[in-house]
Amino acid sequence: MVATARLLELQAIDSAIDRLEGRRRALEAGDALADARARADAAENAYGELRLRLDVFDRDASRFEHEIDSISQKAAAEERRLFDGSIANAKELESLQREVENLRKRKADREDELLILMEQREEVERSAAQSQREATELRRVADDATGDATEELARVAAELTERRAEREAVVPSIDPELLELYEDLRRQKKGVGAAALTDGVCQGCHEQLSAVEVDKLKRVDGVPRCEHCRRILIL
Repeated sequence: MVATARLLELQAIDSAIDRLEGRRRALEAGDALADARARADAAENAYGELRLRLDVFDRDASRFEHEIDSISQKAAAEERRLFDGSIANAKELESLQREVENLRKRKADREDELLILMEQREEVERSAAQSQREATELRRVADDATGDATEELARVAAELTERRAEREAVVPSIDPELLELYEDLRRQKKGVGAAALTDGVCQGCHEQLSAVEVDKLKRVDGVPRCEHCRRILIL
């Protein structure tokens, strides 16, 4: 029983089928797609957090502006009382003067705080704009990946159909006992049951066979097999 080139052809087809099956499983599991979607989701969440921070800044700014306006109105009212002649008592005038000064200081402090707040808001707003651009791009990538994965899955399915048809055409030409040994070795040897012997090197395990062993293989009556990995060798 002699290993033929048809067996090596079958091995090439089976290896291609194994690769395609692996790719199909990866596409159906959607690991790459899930990663792209996760990165897009994370970017959108980050942008959302920045938008929430901007909302807080806007609420705080509104509160400061309202307080500044209230202090301004109160200070203006007290100043009018200070100079309209309605108060003649010196101590009362002095107390009112201090109140006006305190109001002016409070207003200046709030205006400084508002300025710092607006500067911080501008920085966050720039970050939010950049985050939005990144989120938009990552979502586009995820959407493209979805379409690409669907197209690739269809291509893989079509190629698998072709390869399986090729296998069905080759199998009848191989001796059943040899085929059974080949299939058994494929299960044991990570999908590779037959390999070519090229320049004395087994292409299955990539080990160099001795000249004596190569000569022995050329004269063997049964199935030639690698002395290292025991795969079927095609001379």
